This record gives sequence, C-alpha cells and structure tokens, in this order.
Amino acid sequence: MLSDETGNCVFVDPGFYFEEEYEEVRSYVAENRLTPVMIANTHCHFDHIFGVEALRKEYNIPFLAHRDDEFWLEQAVEQGKMFGFDLNAVKTLDSFFNDGEFLKFGNSQFEIIHIPGHSPGHVVFYSEVDEIVIAGDVLFYGSIGRTDLPRGNHELLISGIKSKLFSLPDDTKVFCGHGPETTLGFEKNNNPFLT
Repeated sequence: MLSDETGNCVFVDPGFYFEEEYEEVRSYVAENRLTPVMIANTHCHFDHIFGVEALRKEYNIPFLAHRDDEFWLEQAVEQGKMFGFDLNAVKTLDSFFNDGEFLKFGNSQFEIIHIPGHSPGHVVFYSEVDEIVIAGDVLFYGSIGRTDLPRGNHELLISGIKSKLFSLPDDTKVFCGHGPETTLGFEKNNNPFLT
C-alpha cells in the first residue's frame, strides 16, 4: 500500500488470500484514517489479484493495470486452479496504465514504466522524489521474474530491466513483489541474471 501525508492511499498488487489478511488491511486503513483511491497493479497474475474484488467492493474504488494484462483477468479462476487456489472471478479493469504516464494520488506521483517479459502488461512505478521503484515481479533481490508463464518473454524482460530500470540512479530502492528490498546499484553489480 502506498500513502502520503494527505491520507490518500493506493493498494498495489493486493495478493491477500485469507480473511485474516484482509482484516489486517482493513484495520490498517481505519487506524491510520486513510482514504483508498484506487487499486494499482503492476501485473495481473493470480497471486497479485486475490484481494481485488473485496477492496473494489469495500471502498468503491477503480482497479487499474496495463491493458496487455487484462487477458489474465478473463482467466483468473482457471489461473488459480492451475496453482491449487480457489479464486473468484475478477471483473475487467476500470482504466489502464500507459507507459510514460503517471500514477497520481494525494501529493504523490509515480512514473509508469512498461517492462514486459514476466507478463506482457507488466509495469513498475517509479518515484524520482522518493527514490523508489515498486517493481512487482520484474526484479528481485539477486533474481528476476519467471518468464515461463503464458506470453512471458525472457529477452524482453532482460532488455527492459537493463534499458529502463538500470538507467535510473543506482541508489534507487527497489520494493519487490516477493522477497526483500534491494537497490538498482546492487542488482546491476551482483544479479547473476543481469551482470
């Protein structure tokens, strides 16, 4: 979840599956007096959309992602079954993210950078002011996103990371969709998939 001093907040990749996780999110929003304004997904693989419909219904907010990942929503139930999860149907996107535009809420803005490869519509959110990247499953500490799922593309992922992420400052913090945070400089110099 992203929030700023205005109290506005954005849910990013709501992957909670259990009721206890959902209650924890609701409590955090209430206790911090936050105002949810949207659900912003880096991509639409099943483990990043579990909580979308609950949040959309609870807070009456729009759900956005890149249009090239909308096909995953049409296959959400089947996608979950492939991995042994019961996933309810997820409705279509309310709007789309486009490369080079900005995710804006409160006093904050994040540049939307399209980096396909893990999934065709994968985007990352970059704040130059805060020196952070919300990377989803593009880049991990010492690793990269898998590319063996439908419409994955290893070469596209590698070239996108090198040309679009590694052009940003080395001390930019990277918050990954799974695992610990890292920095772009560390990954440039140490990631075995990218050195």
